[in-house]
Amino acid sequence: MNKRLSITLLTAPAMIVLLGVFILPMLLMLMLMLSFQDDNQAFTLKNYALFVQDSFYLEILWRTIRVSLWTVLATLLLGFPVAMYMAQATGKMRGIVTMFILAPHLISVVIRNFGWVVVLGEKGWINETLIKLGLIDQPLRLLYNELGVVIGLTDSFVAYMVLAVATSLYAIDPSLSKAASILGASRARTFFTVTLPLSLPGIIAGTTLVFSLSMSAFVTPALMGGTSVKVMPVIAYEQIMATLNWPLGAALAFLLLGSTILLVTLYTRLIETKRYKEVFAS
Repeated sequence: MNKRLSITLLTAPAMIVLLGVFILPMLLMLMLMLSFQDDNQAFTLKNYALFVQDSFYLEILWRTIRVSLWTVLATLLLGFPVAMYMAQATGKMRGIVTMFILAPHLISVVIRNFGWVVVLGEKGWINETLIKLGLIDQPLRLLYNELGVVIGLTDSFVAYMVLAVATSLYAIDPSLSKAASILGASRARTFFTVTLPLSLPGIIAGTTLVFSLSMSAFVTPALMGGTSVKVMPVIAYEQIMATLNWPLGAALAFLLLGSTILLVTLYTRLIETKRYKEVFAS
């Protein structure tokens, strides 16, 4: 049995459940048909045409992508050192670190976001501390902007990055780093020529997960972005629940889904076919 067939058989049950429970109902029963209807339930393309013609919606999409990319970068910078430590730690310490990483996810994301509101607010702990130290004269605006949303999303999704990268680092043979050191490579060169390339599958998995989840996040942008930071999920929700414009909301939801799939596909293909393609072929 070849490798491709084995992978297909292993993923088939999950794909069948995903297809039957989520994708087909959304495509056939409700959202797809609604996105091509007008107020009189007649077929129309105006909902998709409005998105292209109105710069407001294009700006919303670009803001959603921009916030997601910043979140990916933040989770990678914060998560990679933790993953490196886990890869070099003992089994017991790995379990302890994993517990600390996953423990916050036992609490509702709403409660965690309200916690960040208390910390980042104008009278929050950070601003009060900086003012007392004399570093600033007026409170910094850390909430209800893109920075606040990125902080909240990073807190929510950094665990995915850590676990994805750590899983990839576990598979790297420690003797490779020792061999590079014996051949005269510095720690920095060993990292960039050995560790980083071999950890790319985990980085790809982590960045893809974080980007996809950030693109579709609703609670955190709504609470920490307020009315100042509108992203695609929030706009789609408002169109459906506030203005009761279900066709436009459905069209925005599918445009968000299509944009996410397109960007993730281009990203993975670009990485896998360039300099480090041998890493993914093994």
